[in-house]
Amino acid sequence: MKAVFMGLGYIGLPTAAVAASKGIKVVGVDVNPVVVETINHGKIHIIEPDLDKVVKSVVDKGYLKASLNPEEADAFFIVVPTPFKQNHRADISYVESATRAVIPYLREGNLFVIESTSPVLTTEKMADIIFKERPELKDKIYIAYCPERVLPGNVLYELENNDRVIGGINPESSDKAIEFYSIFVKGNLHKTNARTAEMCKLTENSSRDAQIAFANELSMICDKAAIDVWELIELANKHPRVKILQPGCGVGGHCIAVDPWFIVSEYPEQAQIIKRARETNDYKADWCANRVVETCLEYANKTGKEPVVACMGLAFKPDIDDLRESPAKYITSRVISEARAEIMVVEPNISTHKSFNLTTYKEACEKADIIVWLVKHKEFLTIPKLAGKIELDFCGVRKYCI
Repeated sequence: MKAVFMGLGYIGLPTAAVAASKGIKVVGVDVNPVVVETINHGKIHIIEPDLDKVVKSVVDKGYLKASLNPEEADAFFIVVPTPFKQNHRADISYVESATRAVIPYLREGNLFVIESTSPVLTTEKMADIIFKERPELKDKIYIAYCPERVLPGNVLYELENNDRVIGGINPESSDKAIEFYSIFVKGNLHKTNARTAEMCKLTENSSRDAQIAFANELSMICDKAAIDVWELIELANKHPRVKILQPGCGVGGHCIAVDPWFIVSEYPEQAQIIKRARETNDYKADWCANRVVETCLEYANKTGKEPVVACMGLAFKPDIDDLRESPAKYITSRVISEARAEIMVVEPNISTHKSFNLTTYKEACEKADIIVWLVKHKEFLTIPKLAGKIELDFCGVRKYCI
């Protein structure tokens, strides 16, 4: 068995490595020469626990190699980004480009799977492109959609143990894809059609977005009412049928912050709650930035000097290096632009950033007058109460500190 994975990012590389660890010969394709060279040296370009060990092992054994170009194989997987455009419509140009790149290498009996989060009908659109370019392959290859369901920081475990939803353009394609995934997935493989599988991924993340929006809206109400939102949620969750999530400074990442818009843009009249939840979570980041700017002004009026502000965290969730769609990054940028203050930026999971001058969390906590907790990184949970400092806690660091 030989497989080509188009895209070696946060999902593509771990999936390719896990498949290779089960004895599948894998060619990982990426447009970035540095990524290709890094992987071929048995190293990785992202932060994910234990991924470096798996990649080194499969590269050393010859089961995984990276390349700038695809080649003939038994199975092809599209694992590239699907961002949204300015109008919040999905940009499937990366999916289409990757699809077109593998068309010359497809042959009868091949499996073609899209894992990239995509709007409904994307798989069928890619099938049409393939058959238009290679009409002789009509009904001769298997085409399916199988969205990833992993949590950054726990990707390797979840790739193998989570259930997967697999939908083909026909039942035979679903069966062929299930046959492949059964090689390395221990979870249940649920068979459906491509449209349902596409909508399933969007539904899962839209549901999460709505639940987070409730918590974020509640946090803003509690701030206005002078109520400790963390205590409130803890008490409300004592009800046997209530499970409120924890609020934060917004929602980031390439899934929950993006996927709901794919439904809203295609079904604007029907997706009222989904749209409102997305807007609430986007607004929460602006609300946090406004609170920081206001606090800086209050400090300056009270003391007669501009404060030193420490923005603690840039990643979109704790203990990772992924800054995609990060509300913490957005808030930090706004504070730098709008606050009359000296700004210190802390992100313990990256060493450098092209837009921010980073400092250590210890130095920031020592020098800053105002501490802004944006991401609940494990390092921050060890910091004791800071006497004489103003602390704005948007993510519950002080509630859950050790």
